[in-house]
Amino acid sequence: MADPARAAKLAQRIKVVVAEALGRRVKDPRVESITVTDARVTNDLQHATIYYTVFGDEVAHADAARALEKAKGVLRQEVGRNITVRLTPTLEFVADQIPVNASNLEELLREAKRRDAEVAALAASAKHAGEADPYKGDVPEDIDEDDFDEEDTDLSGDKELDEDANR
Repeated sequence: MADPARAAKLAQRIKVVVAEALGRRVKDPRVESITVTDARVTNDLQHATIYYTVFGDEVAHADAARALEKAKGVLRQEVGRNITVRLTPTLEFVADQIPVNASNLEELLREAKRRDAEVAALAASAKHAGEADPYKGDVPEDIDEDDFDEEDTDLSGDKELDEDANR
């Protein structure tokens, strides 16, 4: 079992090698719109998964997938020449879903912002169900705050308030 750090370094090297080989060695015009976004290698260094995105519509995505499958042998040969491991890992190409997920997330954020604006507009025109200050009448008007000052009240002489004195 190899070190996970070594597998991560190898994955980054494979990502660079495959990206360069797509531009240099593969002569298929269908791979021109492919961008290699990430690579992952198993800890035993036997299998590499390469994530890619394609600029274009669904037809371009399908064409790119077929072109990558066709060029898999050439790309594996190029990886074998440029890395220093005993066995060249097998390559698997997976379309990266991060751009699709990001666009879905952006759409959800736009929808949430629109709904927040609607709620803010409703809140601006809303009125209280009762009075504006429902608590204003709870304190009797004849009680003054000065009546509760602690400096004025001496409770030390009151025997009824001292519950622990008899213990």
